[in-house]
Amino acid sequence: MGSAEPVPGVDELAARLMTALPAGPVVLVGHSQSCQVVAAAAIDPRVTGIVLCGPTTDPRMRRFRVLAWRWLRTAVAEPWWQVPLVLRQWLRTGPRAMTALWRTAAPDRIDARLHGLRVPVVVVRGTRDALCPADWAQQVTAAATHGRLVELPGAAHMTVQTHPRDVAAVVRSL
Repeated sequence: MGSAEPVPGVDELAARLMTALPAGPVVLVGHSQSCQVVAAAAIDPRVTGIVLCGPTTDPRMRRFRVLAWRWLRTAVAEPWWQVPLVLRQWLRTGPRAMTALWRTAAPDRIDARLHGLRVPVVVVRGTRDALCPADWAQQVTAAATHGRLVELPGAAHMTVQTHPRDVAAVVRSL
């Protein structure tokens, strides 16, 4: 997010990520829709674990009305100081690129990608995150052979920015 350029498919983005990885071992961290890319790249043998912060491709959100309602519920749950940062990023990206990003990521089945992965998978969600509700986070976690769910009390969707120490502790645990 942050670029108005056309959005490649999840597999293309994962291939680009794998090309850029160091010799390893590495732990990959994804946030929101980038969780799709991290899950797709986790097949690389250098990857020793993945952290998925607020995966957002719950199939119930494919209808725009549902997505908009959940986005609004989550936006008002974020700390006030987070709003200008997110708005600036969305305005720079623009509605067409945002829509293209959603169309690229939404149909991708993260649960299918996680099934059979041999690396630990940690799903992190804020307890106030309507974009990644508890039942969806549990479903994503259960899809991984070595899945674990971590819920951050009082956090909403932007956990990487609002709760960096907690997220860093999860990453360090891998």
